[in-house]
Amino acid sequence: MVDGSEFGGEEIPVGRAQSASAVRVGAQNVPTWRVMAQSSSTPTRASGARSGSPLVIVESPAKAKTIAGFLGSEFVVESSIGHIRDLPGSAAEVPESHRGLAWAKLGVDVDNDFTPLYVVAADKKAHVAKLRALVKDASELYLATDEDREGESIAWHLLEVLKPKVPVKRMVFHEITPEAIRRAVAESRTLDYDLVAAQESRRILDRLYGYEVSPVLWKKITAGLSAGRVQSVATRLVVERERARMRFRAAGYWDLEGAFSPTGRPTESLDATMVSVDGRRLASGKDFGEDGLLKSSSVTVLDEVQAQALVERLENSPFAVRNVEEKPYRRSPYPPFMTSTLQQEAGRKLRFSSQRTMGLAQRLYENGFITYMRTDSTTLSETALTAARAQVRELYGKEYLPDAPRTYTKKVKNAQEAHEAIRPAGEAFRTPASLARELNADELKLYELIWMRTVASQMNDARGMSAQVRLGATGSDGRDCEFVASGKTITFPGFLRAYVEGTDDPDAELEDREVILPSVAAGDSLRADSLRANGHSTQPPARFTEASLVKRMEDLGVGRPSTYASIIGTVQNRGYVWKKGTALIPSFVAFAVVGLLEQHFGDLVDYEFTARMEDDLDAIAAGQAQSVPWLKRFYFGDGASGTEEGAGAPRVPGAPGSSPGLKSMVSERLDDIDAATINSIAIGLDPDNVPVVVRPGRYGPYVKRGDDTAPVPEDLAPDELTVEKALELLAAPKSDRSVGIDPQTGLTVFAKAGRFGPYVQLGDVEALVARAAEVASLESAGETPTKGRKKKVDAPKPRTASLFQSMTVDGVTLEQALALLTLPRGLGIDEATGEEVVAQNGRYGPYLKKGVDSRSIGSEEELLTITLEQAMAIYAQPKTFGRRGAGAPKPPLATFGEDPFSQKPIIMKEGRFGLYVTDGTTNASLRRGDDAETITAARAQELLAERRIADASKPARTIARGGVRKATGAKRAAPKKTTGAKKAAPKKKAAAVAKGAAKKAAAAK
Repeated sequence: MVDGSEFGGEEIPVGRAQSASAVRVGAQNVPTWRVMAQSSSTPTRASGARSGSPLVIVESPAKAKTIAGFLGSEFVVESSIGHIRDLPGSAAEVPESHRGLAWAKLGVDVDNDFTPLYVVAADKKAHVAKLRALVKDASELYLATDEDREGESIAWHLLEVLKPKVPVKRMVFHEITPEAIRRAVAESRTLDYDLVAAQESRRILDRLYGYEVSPVLWKKITAGLSAGRVQSVATRLVVERERARMRFRAAGYWDLEGAFSPTGRPTESLDATMVSVDGRRLASGKDFGEDGLLKSSSVTVLDEVQAQALVERLENSPFAVRNVEEKPYRRSPYPPFMTSTLQQEAGRKLRFSSQRTMGLAQRLYENGFITYMRTDSTTLSETALTAARAQVRELYGKEYLPDAPRTYTKKVKNAQEAHEAIRPAGEAFRTPASLARELNADELKLYELIWMRTVASQMNDARGMSAQVRLGATGSDGRDCEFVASGKTITFPGFLRAYVEGTDDPDAELEDREVILPSVAAGDSLRADSLRANGHSTQPPARFTEASLVKRMEDLGVGRPSTYASIIGTVQNRGYVWKKGTALIPSFVAFAVVGLLEQHFGDLVDYEFTARMEDDLDAIAAGQAQSVPWLKRFYFGDGASGTEEGAGAPRVPGAPGSSPGLKSMVSERLDDIDAATINSIAIGLDPDNVPVVVRPGRYGPYVKRGDDTAPVPEDLAPDELTVEKALELLAAPKSDRSVGIDPQTGLTVFAKAGRFGPYVQLGDVEALVARAAEVASLESAGETPTKGRKKKVDAPKPRTASLFQSMTVDGVTLEQALALLTLPRGLGIDEATGEEVVAQNGRYGPYLKKGVDSRSIGSEEELLTITLEQAMAIYAQPKTFGRRGAGAPKPPLATFGEDPFSQKPIIMKEGRFGLYVTDGTTNASLRRGDDAETITAARAQELLAERRIADASKPARTIARGGVRKATGAKRAAPKKTTGAKKAAPKKKAAAVAKGAAKKAAAAK
């Protein structure tokens, strides 16, 4: 007998389970978890079981609520709240019955066909008990989790844990609409164990990878690091791009640009760029390598002097058209979105991160607005094609509608399932305008993007003409110079009326951008209206953004589109990658991790190897391969599977045909890894040919030259840490420099170079610590009022201030230091609002702060001199919003008089999540049914009152390190005895007052 209690089930006879499995996949090498699945795949209804309502189980509460509304009272709909069990995350989660087993903490019995140990999380046990009770009372069970591999796996876990004695049906759908849900109930199927096998194999493989490789990183780099099958490859991509930027050397080159007009037509103009001199092509950026040298000698490079000389020699030369080439322009629409392209476009057009995009898409799907958002397919159903074509005809006219529907069957490398593309849900698409009141601002933006892409995919091609004009002249020195002008006209916009795809290159020409050239023919004379020399410099490879990283992983076949958002989030949370604007920048820890994996576990971060693993999982999902031979080959090496079916399994580093397997590879190569070498990232050689390296340290990265070290500022990107910059950091003062004595306090003022940059400090830390220790010693000796108990006294923190960018540790004076220590500097009180105006320095530069209103100021030096009058003059100007665009704040949409509770004016505004009313302290969103045009003052007061009641009923919150958390786990102190009348709790009092205001508002309606 096999104890299956940890799987949420009872004991299962091994012989019976194997017999059942042999019918399906053969008796050889069948994983135990799969045996269990098949043993309960056809549950029978127990005699005497109660015949209640059908029970439908989905993953999320939001999804359950939407589906329940469609199915009505005949069905009970409940959510599993995601996964109900998983491999143990720590030793504490291992069941008591398995505590003595060596493999239990790993969670996978590698010596017993990779049997996983699944446990129900402590916070899920109560919910599992609730589901069991519901199953007991149900007439039948519908497992309605998502139709991808993970959803199939969740359904299997539910089946194993709940052990239903009623008929079980697998219910799948790709959109949450009444029609789709009713159809899913009518057309249910059985559980697809091949999909379950693929997902569980992936989970087991990822656990083996992480638990075997991560300890290597702990021992050789630093504790707390993690390795992951896909996250390590994604990190390698970012690191390789940064390495290319570090190797890059810029090259300069010049050309000529001019504006020309046909003779006799001075109002018509074309812009052209010089492309050749004496028949030799001028060099452009693509002609230079990353070392700054030309790749070929067949091109001409102009420097500034030569370019300016050509301008002078062409000033009086007659120009003429040499050739005009025109050809038809045609562009077909883009396919509908799949997961990866949605993430890319949302990043380019909406500036959404991948995680934000997928979170919004999840909500849109669960609430029935779009189809399933994890898909590799670009296919549209017949229903969707009909709906899209109907909207094209209605919104754009028949001339924009193709004679036949457009079909898109191309799928990405390693496509997972044949889901439909992401599109608006339903048999008739709802326009974004019709959903303005149902969706918040971000949801509406994403829905509009999906809607536009879907509709555009069923429109006619864009058509036009592209033209290229070649013109030239001979300079006074006899050199022949040729220029080229390019243009494009769109005669029929087609799908461009609805949608234009974004680009990762901000300088790229958009497809809907027309460049109209004047009508000219070969031989026409032209006049040079202007000629100028134009200098260029080659640029390093662009850093990855989330959108371009998703595109690169998709091209390589690494990972799945549905996991890209979590992968990008993980590499950032682990500290391997950080963001500067939208660019992804690797940390020096990432350099060390990738260097170790490349040198000693090369195949594990090899792109083709990782993509082949996805192919293998596809084969398992299709029933063409078995998981146990595949896992054995990966973990134990060649020959471990014992069957031909292991031939397609993943290969790990080693000579062809003799791979040692992950287990032995880790143990054998651990001693070969030199930690000092791995953790030394070469920067270059100093003038004395001494190596300069950077190392990740416990307190952040630092540069090292010989025995000399210096910290690296946290916001310094790796490609910015040149040898010159490293020597500058090493030359900075290592010890505190005394600037002088503060005449007011008598304390010494120090100038220091710190981890976050140079700063000044008032007071000696050591002296303050000694003073605090003395106070603590006196208290413990009973010489203070706190006699009888020890009290920890923290040392007071000295006052500090960062240096201005124009200052250095060596050069800062006592006068400058004391001035810096006055920051932030109070300027006075704004008489109109009663708020203090403060001048201070921030992450993005110097600024003024008045309440919640901040304004930038010109320079850091102004912080020390700006007056209250000057500050108020700045506040009198309309506020600008920097990178987000300029303009004054939007005025209120409506005013409703004074609120009876707060005695403050009520206004209506449009915010990030839609329309809301506010009295300046409390905000309340308009509800469904509230009309912005007709809402009354009484209704606005009622909304605010209800909001106050809700706020007053929330549990108290305490501030914790790193953020805000609910104080639910804290022990309550015993209530103190009181005499006399009881005082009402402030929360209850606030709620009572708010309820009174709500009643008054309702009575006034």
